[in-house]
Amino acid sequence: MTDRHSFASASLPRHLARGALGFGALAGSLLLVPAVGPAGLLLAPLGLLALRGCPMCWTVGLLQTISNGRLRRSCADAEGRCELTLAARHTRSQ
Repeated sequence: MTDRHSFASASLPRHLARGALGFGALAGSLLLVPAVGPAGLLLAPLGLLALRGCPMCWTVGLLQTISNGRLRRSCADAEGRCELTLAARHTRSQ
């Protein structure tokens, strides 16, 4: 089940690649303006698309990707209070 409020990626390398593409495109769009004029700004939408809308969304997704599987949220309380706990660690069998 996927949480529709999650910004996490399937893996950390994939998330970091999206960040490199997004931040690279945003920086490139600004740095290319003196060389190619306003046409350089065409890279900005690509950067925002890679970052899923905003740099802060990407940062939240990075934290979610890192903690994915390590934290568990349970909302069993009748009053709607939730609890965040550490998940049991899985050990690799040799």
